[in-house]
Amino acid sequence: MAVARKIKTLLTVNILVFVGIILFSVYCRLQDRSQELVQIVRHADRRARSRHAKAAGALLDREAILQRLDHLEEVVYNQLNGLAKPMGLVEGPGGLGQGGMAATLRDDSHESETKYEEYGYNAQLSDRISLDRSIPDYRPKRCKQMSYAEDLPQISVVFIFVNEALSVILRSVHSVVNHTPSHLLKEIVLVDDNSDNVELKFNLDQYVNKRYPGLVKIVRNNKREGLIRARIQGWKAATSPVVGFFDAHVEFNTGWVEPALTRIKEDRRRIILPAIDNIKYNTFEVQQYANAAHGYNWGLWCMYIIPPQDWLDKGDESAPIRTPAMIGCSFVVDREYFGDIGLLDPGMEVYGGENIELGMRVWQCGGSMEVLPCSRVAHIERTKKPYNNDIDYYAKRNALRAAEVWMDDFKSHVYMAWNIPMTNPGVDFGDVSERRALRQRLQCRSFKWYLENVYPEMRIYNNTLTYGEVRNSKASGYCLDQGAEDDDKAILYPCHGMSSQLVRYSAEGLLQLGPLGSTAFLPDSKCLIDDGKGRTPTLKKCEDVSRPAQRLWDFTQSGPIISRDTGRCLEVEMSKDANFGLRLVVQRCSGQKWMIRNWIKHGRH
Repeated sequence: MAVARKIKTLLTVNILVFVGIILFSVYCRLQDRSQELVQIVRHADRRARSRHAKAAGALLDREAILQRLDHLEEVVYNQLNGLAKPMGLVEGPGGLGQGGMAATLRDDSHESETKYEEYGYNAQLSDRISLDRSIPDYRPKRCKQMSYAEDLPQISVVFIFVNEALSVILRSVHSVVNHTPSHLLKEIVLVDDNSDNVELKFNLDQYVNKRYPGLVKIVRNNKREGLIRARIQGWKAATSPVVGFFDAHVEFNTGWVEPALTRIKEDRRRIILPAIDNIKYNTFEVQQYANAAHGYNWGLWCMYIIPPQDWLDKGDESAPIRTPAMIGCSFVVDREYFGDIGLLDPGMEVYGGENIELGMRVWQCGGSMEVLPCSRVAHIERTKKPYNNDIDYYAKRNALRAAEVWMDDFKSHVYMAWNIPMTNPGVDFGDVSERRALRQRLQCRSFKWYLENVYPEMRIYNNTLTYGEVRNSKASGYCLDQGAEDDDKAILYPCHGMSSQLVRYSAEGLLQLGPLGSTAFLPDSKCLIDDGKGRTPTLKKCEDVSRPAQRLWDFTQSGPIISRDTGRCLEVEMSKDANFGLRLVVQRCSGQKWMIRNWIKHGRH
């Protein structure tokens, strides 16, 4: 009763009659309905924010009113019956990890190691860190000086999880509530992709329903759908004009939502990517990442890339960064627009490639995608991820699916990057007719346009005639291999079909070994060289070869590989000193034959 009297006294002195009436009603219910009090206070908060003009003549300005309402809400929560403590969790300010600082536990145990293996991060430490901890404000200075309109659209925040630590999920929820103005946050949607963890059932339901009554929805999949289709389920459950999709192991920074909503309000065809900072998986320290765009290689694996030159030339770190694709852990989009352009591809499995496909589709079909340095989210980069079984297979399958729909003739580069044939690749990527019809319906541009205007940093290998594993008739179980990355010698190695055994033969006569150097940010595969000085062929960067003829070869399928410079042949000889008893040499031709697996263009080779 003493707390209630203090609350009543504070608010009757400082708040408008309008707010006082509402809080009097709250006071009447406090003794036996504390949860309902939370809802009414939140309602008062929203109404106070929307009536700024009427409050202009009040004793206190709007910000002071809101600060007192926030304080009241904290007091009320403290009256609740200890939701976090019985679950072994911590709420409120202070404690381990505050300010995003690194934290450790003295009593690290076998249980801690077990949780590391289960979650891919220190879940035991997470349980000891407050769900409300603060993190550093890593926004560029100019971002902190910006102001935004009052009439921004509301957002639904969707979190996807499967077998995540409860404390990590709840910290994500607390963080978005604590750092999003309540009049902008309409709802939180938690999508459980059929978790096995029992504490993610009753405990999670009980906590969010009591802590955030009416704010949080939980959607539970009856079977494991994978991240892609789980996000589609979240979109279906969301009701706000704007939807944000996030992994359930993130923490939001101050002022994250206003710049994102502003950019979408200006153009609903923009997809906004909050800038990503890192939460260390072992100490939960929050580390700032440099501003970056999100790109990918020809295998359609995502990666951070240097921002475009025009962004660097501006010298404004707060400016939006044009990005060809997205990493995938967080993005914000107009809800209707996302539906109009086809959501994520529901024919893709689990995850991997959907983030790249969305970037291609948005740009080719008239939209845009940008990283927003003023909107920041910290993300745990886990050492172990769910859906780990056969994730390489699903990533390959999804990549081929995207290539067949969006990449036109450049799809050959994806098959090449995965070192698989374009005909009968051994991967069933499903029916893509509906996605091709979507592209036709949206009247989308070519992939060539996309490369020229959005992702000019990509290296193009249109001059490739044939690629894949290369075998010699004298040692058919062994393939030409680039060997150790820090070495300059090609070797023979048992055939395995991975990227170190990707050999490309070009129209110019180059024979290159190793993975594609997909972008200007990555080293390209090396050229096989006969320098005429010895019997050992070497590998060099193609541009570093002193005499270009040294890197040129004539090759005929099921025929010899002949140096155009020396006339010698690439051959195999037996050697006790070599790995597997086989050595690559260049010597006078003896009739050995070579076979390469995959063809793009037929002709004289």
